[in-house]
Amino acid sequence: MTAVETTMADRFKAAFRSHPAGVALITANGPHGPVGLTASSVASVAVDPTTLVFSVTRSSGSAGDILAADRLVVHLLRAENVEVARAFARSGEPRFTAEQRWTTLPTGEPLLASAPVAMLARPIHQVAVGSSTLVVAEVLDVIEGEPGTPLVYHDRLFHSLGGETVL
Repeated sequence: MTAVETTMADRFKAAFRSHPAGVALITANGPHGPVGLTASSVASVAVDPTTLVFSVTRSSGSAGDILAADRLVVHLLRAENVEVARAFARSGEPRFTAEQRWTTLPTGEPLLASAPVAMLARPIHQVAVGSSTLVVAEVLDVIEGEPGTPLVYHDRLFHSLGGETVL
């Protein structure tokens, strides 16, 4: 890698650190039990068919199990879910604990009961882009949970999104 490429990569990362993003938790029923990861790359794609997209930067561990899953759950998190978001963002942290309030969908996927919205989805496309994989998934169901203040990720920190709307 040349100095110019490193500089561009650093500038690119810095650009997105200054851009706030919603925080999501993506879970699936892996071959050895429930798996999950925190993501800030979730976006809506289309209404017909109902489709979303996200990316993962690895193809092993939890990310590998998510990429191999037939169905997954995308939870859009609220500020009250920040400790769960942190746990699923770091390796070795406790996951799927009773305190985190997990339940299981009838189809077997883990569901965070305290998430304001969760979407059961079926991956329909995966596109390798450099060291990441872009996942396009059709939303099969929207599960409404507990409303709350949105959780966002900005400049490597989690923030509560509150206050007045600015026009």
